[in-house]
This record gives sequence, structure tokens and C-alpha cells, in this order.
Amino acid sequence: MTDSQLEELLAAKLIGDSPQMRQLRSIVKFAGRCNSSIMITGPSGSGKEVVAEAIHAISNRQNAPNIAVNCGALPDQLIESELFGHEKGSFTGAVSRHVGLFEQASGGTIFLDEIGDMPIDMQVKLLRVLETRVVNRIGGKRGIAIDIRVITATHKNLSECISNKTFREDLFYRLCVVPIEVPALKERSEDIPALVAHFLKGGEDGRPLPFFTAEAFAAMQQYDWPGNVRELRNVIERACVFFSGEQVFVEDIAKLIQCDGVPAISDINVKPLSQIGDKEDRQFGSCHGTAPAPLTAADDQLVRDLNVHLQHEERRIIMAALDGSNGVVSQAARSINIKRTTLIDKMRKHRIHQRSEEPDDCYIAV
Repeated sequence: MTDSQLEELLAAKLIGDSPQMRQLRSIVKFAGRCNSSIMITGPSGSGKEVVAEAIHAISNRQNAPNIAVNCGALPDQLIESELFGHEKGSFTGAVSRHVGLFEQASGGTIFLDEIGDMPIDMQVKLLRVLETRVVNRIGGKRGIAIDIRVITATHKNLSECISNKTFREDLFYRLCVVPIEVPALKERSEDIPALVAHFLKGGEDGRPLPFFTAEAFAAMQQYDWPGNVRELRNVIERACVFFSGEQVFVEDIAKLIQCDGVPAISDINVKPLSQIGDKEDRQFGSCHGTAPAPLTAADDQLVRDLNVHLQHEERRIIMAALDGSNGVVSQAARSINIKRTTLIDKMRKHRIHQRSEEPDDCYIAV
């Protein structure tokens, strides 16, 4: 794999161009080329498993198995059997031989997520496997050599766990040869537009995608995101369901976030875009009958995705045409060289509706 191919692959998996993400990609680039054990830390939902996948994808083990295990999800009585396997008849219920996940991943990578939740007695057995590179199935009579690279992850403070005697210090040093820390989303809010564009591409299922106003992006960038990238992905998926083909305003973002049981954006100190772009007529939630101002340099930083930019510009042109025609839809359509029916469809998409109390050919933006 050439350096340019490697950079392209990492940029596709680790989304964002913030200083934190550029540094993370640089560390991952070096980590992928070694066979040492790697420990990934960071808050829940920050993308630790994605980092582990990226490391495997650029390593010389990329064509071998890559197996992920959540240590916290395995029952204590089954974790040894799941990881190291068992022979038929070795315990009640062992009706056949089971090849453990370490054997299955031999030649490749095993990712042990939430390693801090592993029982202390199991930690001793894991340490032995890491030191000898040999696994013993439960009930087995011979050891089985494995060639494996171990990547672990946790959101816990393992130093505290070591002090509390819930995590072995010797195991920690065996696992944490190469430490990698994934930043929280609130520490790299400038990556949100790129992440939104990435999630929108992944959500294409034939339905029209939503598009976000600059104000909505500003609000998302000022929100703390306690659930990190996972929470953002949920909000974007929710937007694809409820705002398919429609524009998403700041008040819509607040409602979408409230569905996750966290405080609404309206309860948080969020600056209006007017304070960012110096436009008095662009307060949160406002949609006046006048044409929105062209994008400023400050707005352009908020709207990086081309689709979002084009949708915003389309709405601006339509509003300008309608204002120039005093709200006469047919005249506005002629001025921008499209059919009246096409303009009406676009007005619906952009939530520009006709006034019921005015003549049929007049409109109002909502």
C-alpha cells in the first residue's frame, strides 16, 4: 500500500480535518505498521472500534481475520470458553468442540473492547496467553500456538482500576505498549459538518436526504454531545427519517436531540448565526419573506458539504426570485427559467408555502 493510498484509507475511516484528527491519523499510521499491543482510550461513543478497524486495515494483517469482542457483554462463566475455546465434554453443555475467538483470529487481529470489564481471574489467563502466544482450550491436553495482534479499548480510567485492585497492573503494561487516545466530539466540533456528510452518504436508501441550514450546523457545533459521535450519528439517522428531502432548522435539531433524553439545544447557550456572520436578519429559527444573504466566509466554514451548500443556495435563489416578483409564483418561475410546477415542488421542499389569506400566487416562508 502506497503512502497516498494509506492516507486516503485513513481519511475515509477517521473522518475530520481538525488538529486532533490529523494527529490521530498520524499515530494510527505508525501503529498499523507494528505488531505491538495497542490500547485505545476515549469516552464512550467516540469511535474507538473505528480506530481499531483502521489499524487492522492498514496493517500487514489486513487480509486475515479481524474479530471484535465486547468483554463487558460476555457472561463471566462463558468468557474463557468464548475466548480460548473448549473440548467436547469438558463441562456440562459442551456437546461439541468449540474453537475460541483467539484461535479464529490467528494470523490477524483481535479487538477486546471494554477490557476494563474483564473479570480479575480471567485477566490472569489473558496475561498468560499474551506472554506465551499459546492458548489452551478448556478440557484440552495441548497448547495451541497463535499468531495474533491484540488491540484493546476502554472508556474507564485503568489507573483507578489498578488502585482499586480490579485490574492487574502487569496486564495493563502488557496491553498498553502503544497508547492511543480518541478525542471527545466536543473537542473537535469543526469536524461535525464532515461527519454529517459521511452519515448522510451511509443513510442513502432511495429516500431524499435532509439538508441542514447554516444555523443548524452552528447549533450542532456548539452542543456538547455527551454521547459523542454515536449520538451525532443517531441524530442524523433520525433526521433522515423525519426530514427526508426537507431542510433542517435549528429548532428541528433541538427536537431531534431531545429524543436521546438529553437537554435540548434551546436549553444551552447557543449563539445565533447573526452573531457569527454579523447578519441581523438571520436569528435562529427566523425565515423572513426577504432573500437570505449570500454565504459569508464564516458561514462557509460551517457548511463544508457541497450538497448542503447547493441546497442553501437554491433556497436563496428561489426566495430572491419570489421577492423580485412580489410573491407571484409564475413570474418568479419565469425569472429563473424553470416551470411553475417545478418551482412549487421546490418551494414545498424548502418549506416555502403559499399564504392562505393572500391571492393564490403569493407565498410565505416557514
